Amino acid sequence: MASPLRRAAAVAALAGCALAASPAPAHAVAGGAPADAARYPWLAAVGSPVFFLRPAGQFCGGVLIAPDQLLTAGHCVSIAKYVPGALTVTFGRSDLVERGGEQVGVRSVKVHPQYRETTFQDETVPHHDLAILTLDRKVARPTVRLGSPAGAAAGTIAGWGTTSENDLLNTKLRDAAVPIRDTAACTAVYGDSYDPADMACAGDGRTDSCTFDSGGPLLVNGRVAALVSWGLGCGRPGYPGVYTSVADLP
Repeated sequence: MASPLRRAAAVAALAGCALAASPAPAHAVAGGAPADAARYPWLAAVGSPVFFLRPAGQFCGGVLIAPDQLLTAGHCVSIAKYVPGALTVTFGRSDLVERGGEQVGVRSVKVHPQYRETTFQDETVPHHDLAILTLDRKVARPTVRLGSPAGAAAGTIAGWGTTSENDLLNTKLRDAAVPIRDTAACTAVYGDSYDPADMACAGDGRTDSCTFDSGGPLLVNGRVAALVSWGLGCGRPGYPGVYTSVADLP
């Protein structure tokens, strides 16, 4: 999820390496359990070699929708679009400190043309929070289908993010089941910052996506229905996570 603190950390790390891209860290899975990357062969860690805070330079997640296209959150790469070669995409690691898996470069970045940012209680709120990374080569991996959270009671989230607001050390892939919340519940909490036209809402105040999970999937019936986008903190009672709907693809 995006916040000024998390965005500042990424900017500082990259600026220190004289890179003009500033990927914004997002939300890890709070309340989840370790997961095997083989369960999600289409799930990728999005990062940069100069983001030294994290193994593999990871700061976001993404999902493979074509052999050479990865879908992620727009706020993760809204500035990196100017230097796509600074990004890497890593598949197949249950723990980011491992040497295995498959790493691919990025040729181009296309952010949703209506992407913009507002704020909610000092949290950055990305609207139309989607981007497509074109990889510099095709990968021989399964792709994932896109779907919708409409009518679903629960979904599954997965990512390498932190397990709480105070945890910066988790590097293991985790997943968790989360209840999907209706529009009324999310609007009651977030007001006009929550736009049901391009957002979805999930979480119960205990299980949530967290820092460095942005761009990762909310799965419903085996399909990616939305991507981790923003929220107030991680797993705070009364504040579910907000996801960007993949139906909003331009």
